[in-house]
Amino acid sequence: MSETPRPDHLRVEHLATAFGIDTTRPRLSWWLPVGAGRQFGYRIRTDHGWDSGHVTSDESVLVGYGGPPLGSGERVGWQVKVWTEHGESEWSQPHAFELGLLGPEDWSARWITPVEPARVPAGRRPAMLVRGEFELGHAAVRARLYATAHGIYEAFLNGVRVGDAELTPGFTEYRRRLQVQAYDITALLRPGYNALGAILSDGWFRGQVGLPRAHDQWGSDLGFLVQVNVEFADGTTAVAGTGQGWRGVRSHISAADLITGQSADLRRQPEGWSDPGFDTAGWDPVTVTDDGYANLVASPAPPVRAVAELTAVAVRPVPRGQVFDLGQNVNGWVRLRDLGPAGTAITLTHGEAVEAGGDVTTQHLDVNLPFIPEPLPAGQVDQIISVGRPAEAFEPRHTTHGFRYVRVEGHPQALAASDLTGVVVHTDLTRTGWFRCSDERINRLHEAAVWSFRGNACDIPTDCPTRERAGWTGDWQVFVPAAAFLYDVAGFTTKWLRDLAAEQWSSGVVANLAPSPPAESEGGFLAEMNGSAGWGDAAVIVPWEIYRAYGDQRLLAEQWPSMAAWLGYVERAAAGARHPERAARHPEPLPHERYLWDSGFHFGEWLVPGADLKGPEEFEAFRRSDKADVATAYFAHSARLMSQIAAVIGRRGDEQRFRDLAGWVRAAWQAEFIGPDGRLQPDTQANHVRALAFGLVPAELRADAVARLVALIRAAGTHLATGFLATPQLLPVLADTGQLAVAYELLFTDTMPSWLYMIDRGATTVWERWNGVDADGVPFESLNHYSKGAVIMFLHRYVAGIRLLDGAPGYRRFRIEPRPGGGITWAQARHDSPYGRIDSAWRLDGGTFELALTVPPGTTAEVALPDGSRRTVAPGQHALRCAVP
Repeated sequence: MSETPRPDHLRVEHLATAFGIDTTRPRLSWWLPVGAGRQFGYRIRTDHGWDSGHVTSDESVLVGYGGPPLGSGERVGWQVKVWTEHGESEWSQPHAFELGLLGPEDWSARWITPVEPARVPAGRRPAMLVRGEFELGHAAVRARLYATAHGIYEAFLNGVRVGDAELTPGFTEYRRRLQVQAYDITALLRPGYNALGAILSDGWFRGQVGLPRAHDQWGSDLGFLVQVNVEFADGTTAVAGTGQGWRGVRSHISAADLITGQSADLRRQPEGWSDPGFDTAGWDPVTVTDDGYANLVASPAPPVRAVAELTAVAVRPVPRGQVFDLGQNVNGWVRLRDLGPAGTAITLTHGEAVEAGGDVTTQHLDVNLPFIPEPLPAGQVDQIISVGRPAEAFEPRHTTHGFRYVRVEGHPQALAASDLTGVVVHTDLTRTGWFRCSDERINRLHEAAVWSFRGNACDIPTDCPTRERAGWTGDWQVFVPAAAFLYDVAGFTTKWLRDLAAEQWSSGVVANLAPSPPAESEGGFLAEMNGSAGWGDAAVIVPWEIYRAYGDQRLLAEQWPSMAAWLGYVERAAAGARHPERAARHPEPLPHERYLWDSGFHFGEWLVPGADLKGPEEFEAFRRSDKADVATAYFAHSARLMSQIAAVIGRRGDEQRFRDLAGWVRAAWQAEFIGPDGRLQPDTQANHVRALAFGLVPAELRADAVARLVALIRAAGTHLATGFLATPQLLPVLADTGQLAVAYELLFTDTMPSWLYMIDRGATTVWERWNGVDADGVPFESLNHYSKGAVIMFLHRYVAGIRLLDGAPGYRRFRIEPRPGGGITWAQARHDSPYGRIDSAWRLDGGTFELALTVPPGTTAEVALPDGSRRTVAPGQHALRCAVP
């Protein structure tokens, strides 16, 4: 008799591996056994004595741990069994989670700062080595290392690199949130003397960040904190860590900066520097500081890792060396083997594009903008001096680059493609979504969007992996629904939202970047640009989208103060100030203007095709222009979402208050931007898309608004004319308002501006601008910006037809509604939801539409076929068909 299937895919707080977490009441999740339809009850047991007993419940996602309070370093093994229509299951395979150090009282190690040589400008500062030793009288049976830094650290124990996380401790709002990593080092310890060491570099903490290359943003000194907690077989313990007796020295890495690059003289690398007994003559005692522990936190996200390797597809000589082509634009670095004879000086220049002669160009990535005092170079250059050993290799770990091409200068030999490997580096997110269809160009578009996200998920969601690398709130706001289909971004986004809230102004203003370097949020010209509509609204929209995708109600409650503060700021800004042009037209405010948000700076519909800002005067005019149509639309949208969020978390008074506010703001938008003839103003594609998507158009005017949107598209030669905010909503709005054919026409348009123009020009990631590479092959600005790639939501939700439903978060109930068109004859998508795998695969066979779908246990699906028929289907595999209308 075969064994009864058991629950699997166990997770803790969205993590498959929850190690070093700081949540003392973690939530547990599992998939139901294969073949089950519905859960009627569960039982959880742990290896430290807690047993839930049988609990009558159908919940299997984010179920709260109900055992005794947990302490620092505590490891809990757990299993779950469930009751379904098949009866009682077997226990799941064992799973475990472990807490890190929970408070200042758990730390005895001290912060240390190495004595640095004479300071050099940011971008050219060397990395430092620090080390110390401690003695153990016995073999350890359990040992943990907890580490963090001001800067980036690589930790070593007895000559071995600790863990596989990269760019630790990661990028956060360091003044309030500095992440600590936990490692199991039991196998690396030995009785007797043990050596701990680290390489420290500037990282985000004091290195160059953002467009203006601001530096020393969170401090001017490197720092390191590490503690080792050891348990022995007899029950005794030992603790060691940074403090008095540690020493430091300048490393062989002569410069390390995330933007500029990394330089290393491998001849100067001290042999055995992290081994016990190493002679530290010439090393300086470190300074022990009192930086404290109050801001130390664990990350709810997986760490950054080297997640893939790419072999070059081609290598060719150029006058300045040899150029390697990885065939794919990525974020990361390279590993170069065979560095030549001792003293060989090699320069690696990384770029997204090549010029006409085939050499790498980075000129399009130079920073030369109206609000930047002087042009700044792109960076992305690594330099190595070889030591001349056989099999010598160079792999930088204190910088990253956005690149497809690498020029190798100074190598005395002709290199083969196999001599250089591209190392893809980003947060180690679990893949959860896939899509393919009968059209290969659409498939390439989807993959370009996937790779754009991968290139911009390096500990935070960034705009690009090259010249900015910044956590622009608007970028994540428009892309997070697509990202949540492709990858499990729940913990990744939770981490980012905590930074957003941590640096929110006391006025409620949300900075445009999260984390936000103080130079861009607390003073100067760039600080005046914070609080933009559509960017600041990420404080509301992003938690809502995570709730919809994962059912994380706790996140909504956690972020509520941040959301409410943002809406409070917006409401005061709308009521308390007016745009000068509006005030000049009628000095006495009209009644509806109390809810018209027309003050402050707004990016508006950023990057509309053809609306380039070519100089300081144009930018200043843009900065001062009235963008109340955009800002008030987002005011209404966020207020409506706040009412829904309040209902979810049980804030009934706030539910009504924000519902009323949304109604008043909607009425204000209509009073200001719908003319006496019923037409929307301004008369742009973006305004019509946003008004329809946000429900701002009265029911009796929707048909006319849709007709006008189509007319504007036709007037543009059946091209889009939307910018940053409205482009993700364009195709869905058309599909939802009876214009599916027009949506497909835009999807398949291949002249500029269009998505397929990028693909036909060889793009492997999505460009920042529609004309990112012109007809002559000249690149412009970043070639890796995922925001325009949000169009793939249309592929997931409309082409393949997998759609979330409001009121059923986490795909507890969902819709399968493929909308064929555009000549696509088959499509398939797969999504690993919190409850299990969803499959939708359809094809056209003559005059018949055939659909195969999988509904995971514990869920139901509403299925709508192209002939208009609808049905609700239970968990399992289903095959449906209908005649093609």
